Amino acid sequence: MTWLSFVLLLFTMAVYYGIKSLYRRKPKIYLSPLLLTPAVVIVLLLQADIPYETYNAGAHWLTDMIGPATIALAVPLYKNVALLRKYAVEIMASVLVGSAAGVATSVWIAKGLHLDVKIIDGLVLRSTTTPIAIAITDMIGGIPAMTALFVLVTGLLGTVVGPMLIRLFRIRSGVAQGVLLGTSAHTAGTTTAFEFGAVSGTVSSIAMLVTALLALVVVPWLVLLL
Repeated sequence: MTWLSFVLLLFTMAVYYGIKSLYRRKPKIYLSPLLLTPAVVIVLLLQADIPYETYNAGAHWLTDMIGPATIALAVPLYKNVALLRKYAVEIMASVLVGSAAGVATSVWIAKGLHLDVKIIDGLVLRSTTTPIAIAITDMIGGIPAMTALFVLVTGLLGTVVGPMLIRLFRIRSGVAQGVLLGTSAHTAGTTTAFEFGAVSGTVSSIAMLVTALLALVVVPWLVLLL
């Protein structure tokens, strides 16, 4: 890793924490760290004519942390194990239906638009958490960068549309809120779910992990059918 890669790594972290602090004071979607941080970094790389390889030589350490961060979600799961046992059937049934609907609509829209198969491979993984989505993409010969983009866009939309639906339909149950956000918007949705409460966030963590597990089992078979 060169000194420039190291500086870019520190710059990315500084931008993220700066935008996150601003978002906490003014929680608007256009101030979301998930949206603004990549935008600022992309503008910098383009304006300074810095190759992505140079940037990623340092920034890959951040990408590598996605896996441990996902595993760390086991902590709230352990703390709320009694809740999970109580609503296990409801959570599993809801996640199964939600995941199936997400994959089916993705394939239906992609087929209708006559998209390339490799793009469809990434699109069906849009509701799967990033590390697992990218791993599956590598397995089936897809385009990891395209998959990461679909996952990012889905997460951003989920953080906007999810709370709107919760307010519109007056969903008061923390379990229902968590399933909605975790199944549809993975990590970003789970972060939003914790803003509704510990129960919502914990259930969202479970929904996200179960959705990822289903994708790991189902998507490779689905690709063969396509």
